[in-house]
Amino acid sequence: MSYFSSDFKLGILGGGQLGKMMLYVARKYDIGTKVIDSSADAPSRLACNEFVQGDILDYDTVIEFGRSVDVLTFEIENVNVDALEQLENEGKTVYPASKTLRTIQNKATQKLFYTDHNIPTAPFSRFAYSSEIKDAIDNGGLHIPFVWKSARFGYDGQGVKVVREFSDLKQLPNVECIAEELIPFKNELAVIVARSVSGEIKTYPTVEMEFHPEANQVEYVLCPARLPQKITDKAEAVALKVAEAFQHVGLLAVEMFLTQDDEILVNEVAPRPHNSGHYSIEGSYTCQFEQHLRAILDLPLGNTDSKVSGVMVNLVGAENHTGDVLYKNIEDIMAMDGVTPHIYGKKQTRPFRKMGHVTIVDKDINKAREIAENVKQTIKVISK
Repeated sequence: MSYFSSDFKLGILGGGQLGKMMLYVARKYDIGTKVIDSSADAPSRLACNEFVQGDILDYDTVIEFGRSVDVLTFEIENVNVDALEQLENEGKTVYPASKTLRTIQNKATQKLFYTDHNIPTAPFSRFAYSSEIKDAIDNGGLHIPFVWKSARFGYDGQGVKVVREFSDLKQLPNVECIAEELIPFKNELAVIVARSVSGEIKTYPTVEMEFHPEANQVEYVLCPARLPQKITDKAEAVALKVAEAFQHVGLLAVEMFLTQDDEILVNEVAPRPHNSGHYSIEGSYTCQFEQHLRAILDLPLGNTDSKVSGVMVNLVGAENHTGDVLYKNIEDIMAMDGVTPHIYGKKQTRPFRKMGHVTIVDKDINKAREIAENVKQTIKVISK
């Protein structure tokens, strides 16, 4: 199939910032694109060849959209997987596959998948409703502290809470969930794996992630991780095992914990371009968004090596600011060497909403981290 300057049409479910950055690559290669999103102001709307406003959780809407394109992918997991499965049954090419997405959409089934495939992960208990947790504690089957996770629809730190005392249970929504052992980890890591339709597979270098303690969102991503190679080799081997177990096609971001004993435990995965790979736009020979398109279109995978050390800083809405967005002091960070802001195109800010990111590249990862701290302290995402 000819993808370039042809009648081929790539469909993308979701029109957020990940889709927007994917579309940069499609534009570079003159690959035709069609995007659907529920918001008329979705960031992707101006970068695609054709934009449709519609609900990607609605079965009929996804079916109709999928039938209008040649290959279908997504930039967010919260899509109607039954519709994707039906499209596959009709012969439509969907990557990543509906089977993979169905497993990943539910954190309980995702964890069971790891257990069934001997993939290391934190011990957990599964509950149909959060209200069942009290009985488990009373009967000695569960012990505080633990990490509560909603089985479905958790995203960007939502649907996750550390339960440190019994009273914390009152704040939990009564939904299907898991209770996961609280791991006293040393680092949170991520490895992005790219796997093509033909089975060609490559990993990006292990990255180190630093999280905002309140929002539970990534604040900084550092590549390469400041860890011994034997640790990063182990992390990459685990990530490869996960991708092979899923028989995944496309990008798979594998988030992991490094324990005090230097063991690697898989936390969760994302079957798409991911926050932990944004550094690759400036830092890698092949950025994650191009690699995803190469993988799902069965084109040769690109070089995943880094050209230079990189740090990514998330730009999120400041607390106590809601409304039309203003990027205060953005000119000041643009004056810093190696700094590139990426603005997602969301016109309205609110506390902790992802509004953009900044990449910082330098030969020295520690120097890049210092600049990143300066960037974080300088730019403010506020309302006008």
